[in-house]
Amino acid sequence: MGIVLLLLSMCFLSTLDATGKWVMAGGVSLLLLCWVRYAVHLALALALIVPLRGWGILRSRRPREQVLRGTAMLGATLMFFTTLHFLPQAEATAINFLAPLMVLASAPWVLGEPPRLSRWVAAAIAFGGVLVIIRPGGGLDGTGVICGLLGACCFAAQYIATRRVAGDDPLTSVIWSGGMGAIALTFTLPFALPAALPVLRTLDPLHWLVLVSTGFTGCMGHLLQIGAYRNASASTLAPFAYLQIVTSTTTGWLIWGHFPDAVTWVGIAIICGSGIGIALLEWQRARRPAAPRP
Repeated sequence: MGIVLLLLSMCFLSTLDATGKWVMAGGVSLLLLCWVRYAVHLALALALIVPLRGWGILRSRRPREQVLRGTAMLGATLMFFTTLHFLPQAEATAINFLAPLMVLASAPWVLGEPPRLSRWVAAAIAFGGVLVIIRPGGGLDGTGVICGLLGACCFAAQYIATRRVAGDDPLTSVIWSGGMGAIALTFTLPFALPAALPVLRTLDPLHWLVLVSTGFTGCMGHLLQIGAYRNASASTLAPFAYLQIVTSTTTGWLIWGHFPDAVTWVGIAIICGSGIGIALLEWQRARRPAAPRP
């Protein structure tokens, strides 16, 4: 059940990425897209969660860490949508998968975990895969590549902050993440909205539907992820997370006709292989019985 829920969450999140890229191509600005994505996310999360759990679900034990997590998530969203504006969806997603390996590599300093050579080797191999994807002559826009790497750093910060709010109910984090993004981006509306109004007046009903759907797919993707990790361990699910590259490639191909070339697939395989390999190694390490005390 955990694996099934994770795969469904990937489908929703890949759809979010594809639809966000599509409405930006239709002229919708980045800030307005992200505001709609977070405002609808917040409204949907409140409508689904509060009737079941009450308003007390909004209370956080670590509000400062929730603010930091929400800020990192907002930065990751802005950077990733910017990356999608310049790069095909499969390549952007592949670069983004540096984030979990960045967390593993930096764990001794930011999470206080023991240093492990295997994690650093896995991160170095994955970065080598990214270099294959962004190779000279690969045809990728340099701005998109830089934004993709910055987005991976933001996602890594989000994962680290998520570890620090582990004491909160995961549903609390879903609401706070939507709220932080919606509140922060609301302050940008006086600057973003006047320039966006001419484009908004020309949007047809399909564009409006797709724009609003970004909040729905984003919220549902995160709720399904929570369900996945409640039904299966993180070590069990980690290898399957890399299947999001498959869902992203599929949506990018169906909507845009973008399909990675053979060399890019080699880079994607290197990143996935590195991530899956270290996930399996960590899983085996966690299953080993602790050494008896003398």
